[in-house]
Amino acid sequence: MGQAPANLDSVCVFCGASDAADPALLTAAADLGRALAAADLKLIYGGGGVGLMGACAVAAHQAGGRVLGIIPHFLKEKERRLDVVETITVTSMHERKMMMFEQSDAFVVLPGGIGTLEEVVELLSWRRLDLHAKPVVFYNADDFWAPLFALFQHTVDQKLTPPDFMKSWISVSSIEDVVPALTAGAPAPAVAESMSGVT
Repeated sequence: MGQAPANLDSVCVFCGASDAADPALLTAAADLGRALAAADLKLIYGGGGVGLMGACAVAAHQAGGRVLGIIPHFLKEKERRLDVVETITVTSMHERKMMMFEQSDAFVVLPGGIGTLEEVVELLSWRRLDLHAKPVVFYNADDFWAPLFALFQHTVDQKLTPPDFMKSWISVSSIEDVVPALTAGAPAPAVAESMSGVT
């Protein structure tokens, strides 16, 4: 898949942390981990060893990739902190999300549950407010994210969100297309160098 541009060094992956996920999704997450390693892109993720999150991180690590996990102390047991990779323990979900954002040049959203939804809606809200211009790529396997995209479009149709918001991300249906989509989304320098003041 080639090397990423010089200004694209690290990619945050948001995804589900459930081992009960469809095995095909777990395989896709592992494939993404290997793809990021092959492109020499550092994986930034939630620090756990379960679900799509763990599958992606373990695969990236085993493929020789750079991996940084960020996990709140109260989730170390529940999400089974992955100690074979560099992992930072923080005090809160807010600190975790902010550190993940600041450590990342781009974002990939794999299928996930309410936690993933919370992360991506905040990320896209910050983009809507011009607080960043980092590439965001959804892996939309079997139209997993179609209901969310439809909801976003509904808010546009109701004139509650500007139409150009719908250009805030790229959606792909195969893992092989994720890294090319990330590199196509770069260069996109962050509008704000730091978002430490964002609440």
